[in-house]
Amino acid sequence: MNNKNVQPTSFAPAERADQKELRLMAGDLAKVSLLQELYAALEIIILILNRQRQIIFANKRLLEFLGINSLDAVIGQRFGEVFDCVHACEEKGGCGTTEFCSQCGAINAIIKSQSSNQKIVQECRILRKHDKEALDIKISASPIIIGDKVYTILAMEDIGDKKRRRVLERLFFHDIMNSAVGVRALSELLPNVPEPEVPEVGRMINTGANSMVMEIDSQKELAAIESNELIPKFAEVNIAKLFETIDAIYKNHGVAKGKHLIIHPVDPQLSVHTDATLLGRVLGNMIKNACEASAPGETVTIGFEHLDDKEARLSVHNPAVMPREVQLQIFQRSFSTKGEGRGLGTYSIKLITERYLKGKADFTSAPEKGTVFYINLPIAATQKNQPRIDTDSHGAGK
Repeated sequence: MNNKNVQPTSFAPAERADQKELRLMAGDLAKVSLLQELYAALEIIILILNRQRQIIFANKRLLEFLGINSLDAVIGQRFGEVFDCVHACEEKGGCGTTEFCSQCGAINAIIKSQSSNQKIVQECRILRKHDKEALDIKISASPIIIGDKVYTILAMEDIGDKKRRRVLERLFFHDIMNSAVGVRALSELLPNVPEPEVPEVGRMINTGANSMVMEIDSQKELAAIESNELIPKFAEVNIAKLFETIDAIYKNHGVAKGKHLIIHPVDPQLSVHTDATLLGRVLGNMIKNACEASAPGETVTIGFEHLDDKEARLSVHNPAVMPREVQLQIFQRSFSTKGEGRGLGTYSIKLITERYLKGKADFTSAPEKGTVFYINLPIAATQKNQPRIDTDSHGAGK
């Protein structure tokens, strides 16, 4: 062990084997011909790690996944570094050493397997850098003795399709069905509604139908977004008009029932340069999450503010506070506090904002202040060099 590589850590040990030790280990494994043949036959990615969680061996499936021809590029790296996890290089110690890593299924499986000398299976979600598609995988970590050394075999199974199917089942068999039942009930009542109330009931039916269409469209859109098939249409989007639309949609939306929805007034001239449809999706998800996190009688507040002559911020506040372990996973694909088959809301907020809208998505959550999700977007060209106008009282991220 090279003690010069010792680094501070917020979770797993940061120490690594030096290059000489890595070469010796990799050479020992390369001599085991049966190992090479066995793992070449498998259709899943297989890694063999040393005690410092560094890759010593990998089968051809990893090379195919990464689009490389030689193992030399990955020997000595750790799991998150190879798969471009957004947190892998945040600390000098690398993969496993950040606070976020404490919630990583892969790191926990490796550590538990090494400490217990048993097979450990966990699910892992990886949000990746460089606009790469997020991963949902099942990790199996098992000890293996080769020569006089104990290594860890890491087997990876892609369960992304299974997760997507669960989300779609949840959507169509639960959320959409609830909306459809409501629309049907209102339409059945329509013949018996007093004439003066017909327009209002008709409006409620229309709102319910629009909600169903939006839910379906959002899933189709998310599939296109993840596969980089979507082309955003940028234009000046008036904030006051956007807020009017949001108010009309969510004033009688089921998710806001029993909650107070407050939208801060904004200057009618204020605009951002963005894609109106995608921004509506993002803001809608922010509002839904805030409403679902709020208790009956609590208030959800939507705000807007100029940050400088280049950026503006849209924010949604609710009084609840997220536990730290939830905060560390909030933007991961398929992570949800709402149960199995959920979890695309916050993931899509960050994905759409940062990949397509040229912005930034983040949040703050603390006692006495509650939770604020916010997105920073480029302001419209006509707004540049205008006086700063603040209409949001929560100060997200300042």
